Amino acid sequence: MISKTMEQAINEQINKELYSSYLYLSMAAYFEGKNLPGFATWMRVQADEEREHGMKFFEYLVDRGGNVELKPIAGPATDWKTSLDAFKQVQEHEAFVTASINALYEQALKEKDYPTQVLLQWFITEQVEEEKNAAEIVQQIELIDAKGTAVLMLDHQLGKRGKE
Repeated sequence: MISKTMEQAINEQINKELYSSYLYLSMAAYFEGKNLPGFATWMRVQADEEREHGMKFFEYLVDRGGNVELKPIAGPATDWKTSLDAFKQVQEHEAFVTASINALYEQALKEKDYPTQVLLQWFITEQVEEEKNAAEIVQQIELIDAKGTAVLMLDHQLGKRGKE
């Protein structure tokens, strides 16, 4: 059986993961409106991944005999000044999620909750990849200064995500 403290913390993480999915779906809509379907595809794939992360926590909580309590999901932003601003928000948001996962892990250590520690190891590794991907795209956009045909080339590249 999982502790009430860990149950509550995982429920909060489910909400954060589902918010992440909402945020990236909002960004996909933004990029569709800017006629950047590749950027939008990247965001849609990211939104799907975040929903899967939320469900992984959901299923884990059920498996451990905990109660899942779905809370309202905050509405995400819907507009950004530039593609760079959107991806900088992705980068910041992934750092926020990493901090949240780390705090969960610290709680699992404190409680000597070994099954949760094992689960969180996967998420810790995943967050390294998430932060790396966001940082690379921010750097690429900064290199091209978000102008001209280079943005279209990057849009084409990002559109291949999930199709490889």
